[in-house]
Amino acid sequence: MNINLVRKSGKFNFEAENENGFTVELDAKAAIGGEGKGFRPMEMLLIGLGGCSGIDVVNVLAKQKEPLNDIKIAINATRKEEEMPPIFDVIDIRFDLFGDLSIPKVERALAMTFDKYCSVSNILGRSATINFTYTINKG
Repeated sequence: MNINLVRKSGKFNFEAENENGFTVELDAKAAIGGEGKGFRPMEMLLIGLGGCSGIDVVNVLAKQKEPLNDIKIAINATRKEEEMPPIFDVIDIRFDLFGDLSIPKVERALAMTFDKYCSVSNILGRSATINFTYTINKG
């Protein structure tokens, strides 16, 4: 896995590119001179958590032959602002699942995701509390 970053403009605006040519822009918060031209690095960690856990939930539900029609993920995190560096303290992640899904199978998929499969949650969970909730929207 290789990622390359180049500074695009200003003091902290970078563009990151992966081996397949996909790009994303990053910037710092305004308080230290960022210009709002991209995601902040800590936001990228939360995006990674959402993507990793979302992929795993979808995958486990598919293996269980559950009819998942759609999924939406919302993440809210707080940081330990009194520490340096201010790492995540609590991360709340909510899954809105759409389909005629079995509650036990959804709960198993989420447990497997956070206990076994999602490497991003495994890393972040070593320093932060990760809470997850879900709703099932039938149809």
